[in-house]
Amino acid sequence: MRVRDVCQIWCILALPLLLAFPVHARSSLAALLGVQRGGLDPNLETANDCECQTFELNPGLPANTEDSAKNIPVDAPGSPLHLEAECEDADRRLLRSSPEEQMPSCVAQQAVPDDKTESPADRVKASSALIAQHHELADRNLDIYYRNRREFSLEVGWHPVNIPFIYDFAVGDTYDMTPLKYTLVPIVASLRWHVTNIGWKWIFRGNMDFTFSGSITAIPRGPETHYYSFDFGIRRNFVYRNWKVVPFFEQRGGAGFINAKEPLGVLFAQGQNLTFTYNLGVGARYNFNSKYSFSAGMNYMHISNGYLSPPEFYNYGINVYGPMFGFNMRLGKPRHHVSE
Repeated sequence: MRVRDVCQIWCILALPLLLAFPVHARSSLAALLGVQRGGLDPNLETANDCECQTFELNPGLPANTEDSAKNIPVDAPGSPLHLEAECEDADRRLLRSSPEEQMPSCVAQQAVPDDKTESPADRVKASSALIAQHHELADRNLDIYYRNRREFSLEVGWHPVNIPFIYDFAVGDTYDMTPLKYTLVPIVASLRWHVTNIGWKWIFRGNMDFTFSGSITAIPRGPETHYYSFDFGIRRNFVYRNWKVVPFFEQRGGAGFINAKEPLGVLFAQGQNLTFTYNLGVGARYNFNSKYSFSAGMNYMHISNGYLSPPEFYNYGINVYGPMFGFNMRLGKPRHHVSE
C-alpha cells in the first residue's frame, strides 16, 4: 500500500474525532468554570453549549466526506481547529464578563428592579395616610355638628321645685324664699343655629350654637296663669368622637309679659306685667341620625321685673327648676364633611 493511500485513510478516520473534540473540550471547560464559580445556572451552561454547537454546525461546512477532508484548510472557517479556537475565545469572554452579563437576557430583565414599584417606606406612608384619612372620616359627629347647621327645636319642661334666686349674692339680697310657690311648664320653640365647627381639644372638644326662641309658659300652680317671652340662648355642645350622646351646657335670656297679680292685691305675686327671664340648663342630646335628635336635662328658670316695679310693688320674682325635654330636626340638606 502506498504512503498516499495510508494518509488518506488516517485523515478519514481522524476527521470525526477532531469534530467531536471541541464539544467535549467545551463541556469540560464549562464544567470546570462552574465549579470554580460555585456553580453556574444550568440554563447558562446550556446556552453556552448551544453557542459552541452553533459554531460547529456551520451551514458553510462541507459534507463530511473523503473529498471534503482533503480540501479543508487547517485554519479555514468551520474546520476543527477553527471551531476549537472560537470556543476558547468564548470561554475567555465568559471569564472576563460580569455576573450580570453571564446571566441570560430573560433572567437579567427580571433582576432589574422596576422604577415604578413602590419602596416599602412609600407603602408604609401610603398605608398611614389611608388609615389617618379613614380615622378622620370615621367620626360621624362631623356630619351633625358643623358651622351654619340650622335646626328646629321644640322643648317642654316641668319646673315644680322652688329655690332662692341663685345670684342673690350679686344683688345684695339674702337667700330667702316667699311662702308663695310656683310650678312652671315652659314650651319653647326655637331656631337653633350652629355657629362653629367642632373645635378645641380633650374634654372641651365641641361646638357652639345660638337659639332664637319663642316661649309660652303655663303656670298651673301660682296666682298668675301664663307667661310669654322671646329668648336668645347660647349652648356649648361637648362633642366627642362617635358619641351619640353629647353633653351640653346652655344659658338663655329674654323678655316677656305675665298677667301680674300683685297690683290686684295678691301678696308675693309679680309686681308688673313686663318681666324678664333667665334660664340655665345642663343635659345631653342623643342623635338618632344626622337629622333627628332628642335632648333631656335639668333647667333653672327665673322670672322677675328687674326692680322696675318698686317702690310701689316689690320685686319678688319666680325661681324654679325641673326637667326639660326637647326634640331637634335639621333644616335643609345634609352635609357630608371632607376633613375635620
